[in-house]
Amino acid sequence: MSRWARGEAEIEQMLSDGQLQRVAGAGADGGPWLAKATATIATAGSIATPDPGSAYTLAYDAARFACVGLLAQQGLRPTTKGGHYAVQVAVTRQFGAAFDPYAVMRRRRNELEYPEFPDETVEQEEATQAIASASAMIDAADKLLEHLGLF
Repeated sequence: MSRWARGEAEIEQMLSDGQLQRVAGAGADGGPWLAKATATIATAGSIATPDPGSAYTLAYDAARFACVGLLAQQGLRPTTKGGHYAVQVAVTRQFGAAFDPYAVMRRRRNELEYPEFPDETVEQEEATQAIASASAMIDAADKLLEHLGLF
């Protein structure tokens, strides 16, 4: 059985291109990333009403932490060359639709961080949806984590 039964070719290409790199030891433990994701999503939820823009950004960060945790558990991590997009590609290619919302959240987070218009805002409903999406990804990652590991 291959190490990455689904998405193996993409992961190998990303390693070859320097978008991902291998890690070992403590760097290959996804548990702390999931714990960080859980704490971050709780913070996002606590500020969604007074500050939906920050809540959205935190929800995105929480989703990213969960995804990075899955990669870490496999002995992988994104490089500065691959960045957040490499996380998106690696996770969606391997683990499928449960992580599809990450792409939309990543693009929206970029709009917020690097706005075309200085008055870019996030409505509370958008923040609430981002929190729900990130929470679902964290739950999915938590279920997957125990089944992953270095082979």
